[in-house]
Amino acid sequence: MNSTIQTKKSSSLSVTVVRNQSPDIQPLSTQGSSGSKSTISVIYAAAVLGMEAEIVQVETHLTSGMVRFFLVGLPSRAVAESRDRVEAAIKSTGYAYPLGRITVNLAPANVYKESNGYDLPIAIGLLAMSKQISSEKLTSSLMMAELSLDGRLRPVHGVLAMAFEAKKAGLSFLVVARENAHEAALVPGIQVAAFGHLSELILWLNGIKELDQNTGFGEHPGRQSREDSLDFSQVKGHSLAKRGLEISAAGGHNVVLIGPPGSGKTMMARRFYSILPPLTKQEALEVLRVQSAAALLRAEQILNVDRPLRSPHHSASRSQLLGGGRLLRPGELSLAHNGILLLDEWPEFSKNVLESLRRPLEEGFVDLSWGNRTMRYPSKITLLATMNPSAKGTWYDPARVESPSLHEMKRYVSRISGPLWDRIELQIEVSSQELSFWNGTTQESSEDIAGRVAEARNRMTHRFAHRPLIHTNAQMDASELDRSCTISSGGEQLMKHAVEKLSLSTRAYVQILRVSRTIADLEGAPQVSAHHLAEAIQFRSLDRLKGVL
Repeated sequence: MNSTIQTKKSSSLSVTVVRNQSPDIQPLSTQGSSGSKSTISVIYAAAVLGMEAEIVQVETHLTSGMVRFFLVGLPSRAVAESRDRVEAAIKSTGYAYPLGRITVNLAPANVYKESNGYDLPIAIGLLAMSKQISSEKLTSSLMMAELSLDGRLRPVHGVLAMAFEAKKAGLSFLVVARENAHEAALVPGIQVAAFGHLSELILWLNGIKELDQNTGFGEHPGRQSREDSLDFSQVKGHSLAKRGLEISAAGGHNVVLIGPPGSGKTMMARRFYSILPPLTKQEALEVLRVQSAAALLRAEQILNVDRPLRSPHHSASRSQLLGGGRLLRPGELSLAHNGILLLDEWPEFSKNVLESLRRPLEEGFVDLSWGNRTMRYPSKITLLATMNPSAKGTWYDPARVESPSLHEMKRYVSRISGPLWDRIELQIEVSSQELSFWNGTTQESSEDIAGRVAEARNRMTHRFAHRPLIHTNAQMDASELDRSCTISSGGEQLMKHAVEKLSLSTRAYVQILRVSRTIADLEGAPQVSAHHLAEAIQFRSLDRLKGVL
């Protein structure tokens, strides 16, 4: 047998293509079976359901009779149109399209199939059924890719979920288009077979071509470079607000900046991203799985991933924020998972939209429903909100005629319900007059603040080593609070006094404990002391404003 081997290299993958020159190795021709004889083949594919996937068996049946093609098993319109793409791709590759009565069943039949990636398993099923492919790899491979009319493999969405499911099912290979290779390679324990053309895949299945092992994939996602133009060293004054944002970044606590227009709220909110710690490998995979489910994942994002920052406009609808629709895609809340959800001027959002945040902020996930389908997406976020103290934009000042009244302030602030306020651990007042008290000293850079934040996060990681689902102090449950927030005797007296004077709810009490634990971690203190609690209480601005809430 004579053949030439040509190696083609791309920036992401080196693929060995075997070009057949021997007359004795040709695609086998197919004839319809006679009598009652029939042939069946089974190829494994996957149905992507949000962040999860389910194994789908592509069963292909051929029998004699009029040339017909039937596709059953609850396929979408895009899947139903695969017949013409598959036929053109097989013929363009130089193989024979089987003749006869063909039935393709996508099992289980009660799962809706909507991916264009079923082209590849259907094509391989037809070739295997017609004896043009004979390989043991078919029983240990999951295949998903769209086919072009000339046989090229095109990428599909949700490959990361497919890779996890293939590994869970005990399969050995995940066959995808070359563009999906980096995404599939994020999951260890399963071998990625990435190809650019249907002919390459057939040669590999028939044992003529070896799988290239030089993938060049990294072991885990990389980190995206920070934007140097946004740094806290550019923010003059506002030491209290900077301290509150440092605590929020360290412990993952929700925070709101309250101040008049021009006081610097949005300026500091935009720089909050620069002091966040890098994602852990597990957190990065969670972020990528959400982006994959939303069909937003690209190769450059896999190699450069950092904490997400989502900033929806105040006109955003409930479905845009939470997700939903017929395909049950994740919304802004889930796309901000393990990152920041920035709501600038959040009282301007619809009250119905804001109230829908209450449960996700408390539980860390969003449940979406459409028809008889239900899907759950994670939503462990740090909520960063900004707002004016009143509709006029200023605080109440009896010395100013144009200032809002206390009633006007109360009416504006009440756009945010009490239960939602209880889910905000840090309420920071930002004064427009603070710049006048700035003494001209050099301001701390984001790098300096981020260093302290990273040290505090490391202490949390060590403390929560026995609880892998807890990453920050903001995520501590009742049992972890009892274990980690031991308070000194002086601190207990201070908390009792604060609860009585400020009429704090139980949830607000718990929030103060979590914030004080973060302040102690920033200092490296093993126990929560009275001055930690005092600083945490200081950041409950609206609780201290009588007549407003």
